[in-house]
Amino acid sequence: MNTPNKLTVLRILLAPLFLLFMLIQFPHNYLFALIIFVFASITDLLDGQMARKRGLVTDFGKIMDPLADKMLTTGAFLCFIDLKIGYGIVVITFIVIIREFLVTSLRILAMGKGVVIAAVFWGKLKTVIQIVAIIMAIFFEYIISLEILPTYFNMPLEITYTVFLWASAVLAVYSGVEYMLKNKQYLDMKK
Repeated sequence: MNTPNKLTVLRILLAPLFLLFMLIQFPHNYLFALIIFVFASITDLLDGQMARKRGLVTDFGKIMDPLADKMLTTGAFLCFIDLKIGYGIVVITFIVIIREFLVTSLRILAMGKGVVIAAVFWGKLKTVIQIVAIIMAIFFEYIISLEILPTYFNMPLEITYTVFLWASAVLAVYSGVEYMLKNKQYLDMKK
């Protein structure tokens, strides 16, 4: 297994640890969750760059790298529902999960025909915006939990990261539609 694929596997292993720190309340749990999430996000950046630069792109990486991202980001959105982080988070999470199911299903159908569908620009941008939104949400919730700022700062902080969460949902829809349109030949319903 090459280094980029090892980083992908590491990210998969970090996803449940991240969930644990998000959901088990103890002093500074959000800080630990944030550190894990940021570290995992950096491995995502590194494995892709390394794979392309060193010619280590594999079918495993093309399939598992996006799945590792989905495990991490979907886990965060599910935690946000449980913790009531973000306005409209249930709708945002629904949109994100449905998009991921559709795109992953499309990839599986294409694999059945021997084709591996790699990520496209809008899908990558969606992931970047999701990561930024999740980092902002966890960081701001951590700051709010410390009670070091006057409470009138809470709402502007929540609105700021909620805007990013909604932007990620919009990009999820757009990139999902793009995947479907560009790869509609694999959606043959007659077979």
